[in-house]
Amino acid sequence: MEPHVRSQLDALSLDPQRPLIVTDADEVVAYFIAGLERFLHRQELWLDLKSFAITGNIRRSGDGQACTPAEVKALLNEFFVSDTELLDPVEGAAEALRTLSARAQIIVLSNVPQEIHPARQRWLRRHGMDYPLIANTGSKGLPLRHLSEQISAPVFFLDDLPPHLDAVAEQASRVRLLHFIADKRLAALTGRARNCHLHTSHWPDARIFIENELNSHGF
Repeated sequence: MEPHVRSQLDALSLDPQRPLIVTDADEVVAYFIAGLERFLHRQELWLDLKSFAITGNIRRSGDGQACTPAEVKALLNEFFVSDTELLDPVEGAAEALRTLSARAQIIVLSNVPQEIHPARQRWLRRHGMDYPLIANTGSKGLPLRHLSEQISAPVFFLDDLPPHLDAVAEQASRVRLLHFIADKRLAALTGRARNCHLHTSHWPDARIFIENELNSHGF
């Protein structure tokens, strides 16, 4: 785990007896791909959603040529700086989390550059999801293990990327995993993650699943 991630986790004030919900941001509470497509359109580029990947799929509008990995990295950096606060919220996310917050602690764990943390926190606050935000780097397995070791109550993790769910399944097997992909085009491309207890694109489904789990454990 990167030191800057560990320091953010250590700064949290968690109740070890209370359930914990850890949610990703992009494609879980925020429409990342739709926002990226708007940004690319301004650059006379487009995203060819032929696979669940960004590198190799950003193309020039004129000749259809794919941008190089270096160009994609630069574009994503620019996108985070210019458009992080312009993303649309996923329908039902704020309402579901508000309801669940009466029964559980909530953390947002998002792989965004550290310097984007303030902008993403402002976005969350503006859209009714003012929960602690951890700017993560790399895999989410170790952060979830670190968090789950502090909590004796049920722990839930929502993410759109199967590798993150796989890592959490390996590192913190007791965490209940929700494979959540808001963009239905992406959901169709990737299918159900190998390691998940629920696969959905709808927050009411996620809320009901978590509530049923809490009920079954007496919370």
